[in-house]
Amino acid sequence: MTPAQLSDAVLRSVRHAVRSGELRVAVPGRAGVRRPPHGDADWSTGIALALAGPAGRPGREVAETLRAHLAATPGVARVEVAGPGFLDIHLAEDADAAVLAPWLDAPPVAPWPEDPARDVARWAAVAGGNPAELLVQREPNPLFTVRWAHARCRALLRGGAAMGLTPAPAGDAAEGPGDTDAVTPAGAGRSEVVRLIAEYPRLRDALTAALDAEGTPGEAGGAVARFLVSLADALLTAETTAPALPVGEEKPGAVHRVRLAVALATGTVLADGLHRLGVNAPDHL
Repeated sequence: MTPAQLSDAVLRSVRHAVRSGELRVAVPGRAGVRRPPHGDADWSTGIALALAGPAGRPGREVAETLRAHLAATPGVARVEVAGPGFLDIHLAEDADAAVLAPWLDAPPVAPWPEDPARDVARWAAVAGGNPAELLVQREPNPLFTVRWAHARCRALLRGGAAMGLTPAPAGDAAEGPGDTDAVTPAGAGRSEVVRLIAEYPRLRDALTAALDAEGTPGEAGGAVARFLVSLADALLTAETTAPALPVGEEKPGAVHRVRLAVALATGTVLADGLHRLGVNAPDHL
């Protein structure tokens, strides 16, 4: 479930409460969702607090009304009321797999012709930076970080194939007695990566709209560039703490297949984002 889909679900819960007479308010045009600063929920919304004043009721009371409707949404495991009236949303275990699914089957992105000067110029146009420094192939160059993360994803998939490991999202990963049906991207140490991937369609669509309307990426291009850096950092950090491929005497198993699925999706998103900015995404660096 993407943030946009979850936002729509929150608005539907408000509409249900209004239609049933539980709330007497005007349904807002949008409902913001964000990652909660505390706790283990996947997302949080303050919609109940925004409606408390117009409804003439305490925020927690409005939140309790909405909680029952929102908890019935497919893909939502449970909803909790926190603080003065925040709704903390826990997604179902297969929600991460649904985020990954479109990227696991996506066709490869056609590469741009190799041209480092063009890549640097196009990146700098949306993200800023000194062109000479952007040519340096090492961190903390953000363009290098993104391209390195993409190349790393491709290398992981090649390594997995050599071991006979096929990427498998949560729910498809169990292989035998040593594996667990409940292995998920979150359980495989990839929750932050998947959360970021869920945000990409919104940014991609905004970039497409800007290009269609103005012919230039504008601020939408900068937002995509910043997103790509965040996704690259998250993937590289996760790979450091919980490698996608077996290490030492570790046996290949379900958790590695799930991590490879995340690597496949991440590499595809990174390549797609770079391509839309006019930057090449090489498989090798």
